[in-house]
Amino acid sequence: MGWRQDTAPFRTCLELAEPVQDGAPWGLNIILQDKQDATRVFPWEPGEPEESGEPGGSGESGWSGKLSETDGSSESGKCGEPGKYREPGEPGKAAGPAGTAGSAGFGESGKSGEPGGASDNGFWTSGGPGESSKSGRDTPLPPEWQQHRGRIRRDVGKWITILPWLGDAGGVAGEAEPGLRRELNEAEAWEFLDSGSVRLMQAGHIVLLPKWWGEVQKLVPSLRIKTRSPASARQDSRLGVDQIVQFDWNLAIGDLELPEAEFREIVKKKRRLMQVRDKWIRLDPVYLKKIQKFIRKKEGLSLGEILHLRLLGPAAATPAEQEAGAEDNPLRVEVELSGQLAQMVEQLGNHTGITVPEAAPSFRGALRPYQQMGAAWMLFLRRFGLGCCLADDMGLGKTIQWIAYLLKVREEENPARPALLICPTTVLGNWQKELARFAPGVGVRLHYGPQRPRGADFPPSVEGAGVVLTSYNLAHLDGAELSMVDWDCICLDEAQNIKNAYTKQAAAIRRLKGRHRIAMTGTPMENHLTELWSIYNFINPGYLGGSGEFRRKFASVTGKKRDEGDISRVQKLIRPFLLRRVKSDPAIELDLPEKQEQKEYVPLTVEQASLYESVLHDLFEKLEEYEGMGRRGLILSALGRLKQVCSHPALLLKEDPPEKVRDISGRSKKVERLLEMVAQLRQEGDRCLIFTQFVRMGQLLQEVLLRELGEPSYYLFGGTPRKERDQMVARFQGAAPDSGDNPNIFILSLKAGGLGLNLTAANHVFHFDRWWNPAVENQATDRSHRIGQSRHVMVHKFISLGTMEERIDEVLERKSDLNEQIIGGSEAWLTEISTGELRELFTLRKEWVGV
Repeated sequence: MGWRQDTAPFRTCLELAEPVQDGAPWGLNIILQDKQDATRVFPWEPGEPEESGEPGGSGESGWSGKLSETDGSSESGKCGEPGKYREPGEPGKAAGPAGTAGSAGFGESGKSGEPGGASDNGFWTSGGPGESSKSGRDTPLPPEWQQHRGRIRRDVGKWITILPWLGDAGGVAGEAEPGLRRELNEAEAWEFLDSGSVRLMQAGHIVLLPKWWGEVQKLVPSLRIKTRSPASARQDSRLGVDQIVQFDWNLAIGDLELPEAEFREIVKKKRRLMQVRDKWIRLDPVYLKKIQKFIRKKEGLSLGEILHLRLLGPAAATPAEQEAGAEDNPLRVEVELSGQLAQMVEQLGNHTGITVPEAAPSFRGALRPYQQMGAAWMLFLRRFGLGCCLADDMGLGKTIQWIAYLLKVREEENPARPALLICPTTVLGNWQKELARFAPGVGVRLHYGPQRPRGADFPPSVEGAGVVLTSYNLAHLDGAELSMVDWDCICLDEAQNIKNAYTKQAAAIRRLKGRHRIAMTGTPMENHLTELWSIYNFINPGYLGGSGEFRRKFASVTGKKRDEGDISRVQKLIRPFLLRRVKSDPAIELDLPEKQEQKEYVPLTVEQASLYESVLHDLFEKLEEYEGMGRRGLILSALGRLKQVCSHPALLLKEDPPEKVRDISGRSKKVERLLEMVAQLRQEGDRCLIFTQFVRMGQLLQEVLLRELGEPSYYLFGGTPRKERDQMVARFQGAAPDSGDNPNIFILSLKAGGLGLNLTAANHVFHFDRWWNPAVENQATDRSHRIGQSRHVMVHKFISLGTMEERIDEVLERKSDLNEQIIGGSEAWLTEISTGELRELFTLRKEWVGV
């Protein structure tokens, strides 16, 4: 046995002919194609005896079915283009074979008006089984082809070797070995179309398939659903992502639409290929199962699933499908929304289309336009029972927007139950102060401190309140109490505190019952996948599916090689429920003042409170024994020590060097809050100055910023050499933010850094401890807020709640027009007041001592 040159003037092709009517068998025909003119094709009907002595005759029957599948004598690759269906109007390519073994060369065959005739496309057409053979008798082979009929036998044998089930056990007339079957049932035709033909073509053989098969293969069935307006879709009703939405549907395959009843009839027949209204369709069992599973949801789709399908397009997998691992080749679902839902979804995607109402009359203050929009956006989502996340940059007023929302809800709905606001311990005081300032008519209950009501005493304690404030820590410790109330609204401030969804704290918060859920954070959540899922699972439970599936689907969003497609899909899903404005937005910049001042109220830790009272006890025990200068000295000394306690216990206790001080942030609420704010502003690409009047406090801050945030910092104080000081300032001013070359934080002692420096690279200024002289503090602030500053400056003044810092600040606020006369440029005025007044200023209010 060896290689033999192929001298046959034709190629042998196998044609699958469609049935003449529905339910009839499919046909297999042998077609011969002229190698020199591909438009010349002839049907071949086995059964005629071969003439003796011709090449390839019976004497060479040993070749039948026994040659290699890549027999070089077949002249594969002489015409045609591998791997494609032939388009009409391409003579010479219709029946092209594969160029090499392993690649497929597809031809096409379709019906024509003349059975057995040549089509306009230049390849053989067949009307149905048996018609090709009839035409073959009418159109005999060219005489020069007669002597090469053995080639046909060899090719047929190869086909049967590859696909044994094509063989006819009855054999061909006059031959012992099996011949080619002429008819296939529908299941066999499906197998031939789906896989058998591919195997033949990969082996270099020419297969002619119905011309509609290439188109049908590309058509993916899709469901077209039209929602009905739910009864609760009125403006004054709640939907929520779990709300069930009824729908009607059709199955679309290309431009053919099958109503529900017709589809169910087709499914009953268990067909894979059939003609419907003169169009052939392929009924893939995998897709049929997906369609049946989908439409079994007789109760309808949830609003969350509707939003997934609408936002991600027809190929979106619903959260349930994602969780079940069905996101590969998901069922395509196209959604047409009813009037109410269409309007709601349009407004979800276009915040500017939301009506902005007037602020409630009880609101004491003025809202900037973007703040009015923020409050209106929260109200809009509340009407549909949809949670939301307000993620504006730090300093844009998320607090005041929520207060405006709260008052508008009370005005329009007069809810019987209070709102619950959960925030870090370090900002509880801020919330209490801001509510008193902008909403003085709202009853505020602070659930904090050792004397807070517990157990059955809790529900009565919040009756009549407009809002209850508590901390994240207590949301876990007092979860049983908080769960006793069905809250009108649950709002999480600094919501990144539940970024770990598996903590007891996050789990306790998710168990709370509330009519509306709001999260507020300044963190750009798009870059924090786990945090994003956890927050969204709070505001709209289940909307993003299970956590494991969400991480698997969008892992590339936070990976080194970020997949832009995944990023886009995440953004589309979260955008309707996320409102984020940044200070750099042109519209926001025009609306901001050049400088904003914000007081940051923080409580004391238990250790701080103990030391504070110890200093007070020592002061008042000795105060009556001194007069004149001795009394003044005693008061100023005590004031300095109380300031140290409010800043950090290590200052008063004169502890080891900063690098050896234990738990720097855990022992001071000021330090804890500073770290929270610095972490946030650094995520936004901002830089800051931190002023303190204690050299050792500056050292502690430099250590804790590096230890806990990984942020290096410059530190300038009285002992800093002039040359080193100039170098630090020049580097801070000259380096680009986040360049990695230099620190983005500059710590300064108030005396050494308060004058003569230009530090406009920073746009946040922190006064960690207070000098109680506005002129001195303003001079320090002006290191950043001065000529050359191109950004808005945020000034943060830290005040310890329940201490002399809060009381002195209140005195100065009440008498701001007399500040210079009162304080005389220093703190000496405190030494002139009576012991009773001094006790009133200095005494600790214990409700603000840490739990």
